[in-house]
Amino acid sequence: MGEIFGAPGELLASTIRFATPLVLAALGGMFSERSGVVNIGLEGLMLISAFAGVVGASLSGNAFVGLGFALAAGLAFALVHALMCVTFEADQIISGTAINLLALGGTGFLLVVIFGTGGTSPRVEGFEELPIPLLSDIPVVGPALFSQSLLVYLMYLLVPVTFFVLFRTPFGLRLRATGEVPEAVDTAGVSVTRMRYYGVALSGLLAALGGVYLSMGLLSAFTENMTGGRGFIALAALIFGRWHPIGAAAAALLFGFAQAVTIQAPQDLIPQEFLQMLPYVLTIVVLAGFGGRAIAPAAIGKPYRKE
Repeated sequence: MGEIFGAPGELLASTIRFATPLVLAALGGMFSERSGVVNIGLEGLMLISAFAGVVGASLSGNAFVGLGFALAAGLAFALVHALMCVTFEADQIISGTAINLLALGGTGFLLVVIFGTGGTSPRVEGFEELPIPLLSDIPVVGPALFSQSLLVYLMYLLVPVTFFVLFRTPFGLRLRATGEVPEAVDTAGVSVTRMRYYGVALSGLLAALGGVYLSMGLLSAFTENMTGGRGFIALAALIFGRWHPIGAAAAALLFGFAQAVTIQAPQDLIPQEFLQMLPYVLTIVVLAGFGGRAIAPAAIGKPYRKE
């Protein structure tokens, strides 16, 4: 097995790198959908943020300024989604699809306008690997888990933080109740509109982290459509994980492993076309096999009108 797919440590490191944007986007989608707002615009939010991060880093020469640009872009477009779905009660699927299409066409256009070239932007300052002393020296797992970029360590932290916020705080209780029984939340004196705006806004920020990891954690440049369907895979991980932070993270790791295999496997033994389609086939299988069994929040996708 090791001869076919490479050293275990290399496969684990690749799995973590490929899973990181999926975990971050899935956690973001969880906040939105737990509040009752479907967010299939995760793909677009990631792509817009990946581009904004590169623009910010290019203008400033600083990766953290680029991160700020990415977070601002993700938040801004998430709030547009919230405005359309929560305030104007537009169809949530159509709104998310519009964000995806706008991101795909808009980033391609702005890439030419800002950088004067299509396809790929110039290289920018990115987030380099930061080995953690002692931990990175652990055989096999040390380099794979603890010799990663700052955004990967942030992902490690956000999984338990998201669990704590959702299930151990009054805010999390209100957010979950908004996605299940918004009438009860309204009766308790909590604004359903405000809670849904919070949920969608958090989804934009977390999806932005996933997007900027692609452009500034893996490549240090932006390429057209660089998300490559990862937003939809993150949504599948969210459903497979039953809208739970631990389950979604575990599902994202599974998808990350599938992508890592496509890189590590020798192409002379396994057809390249088969390897490239593996993550997407896995997504379809998961949604077909488990999507129907997962119980979504009861009020998801339903606009709330105060009586």
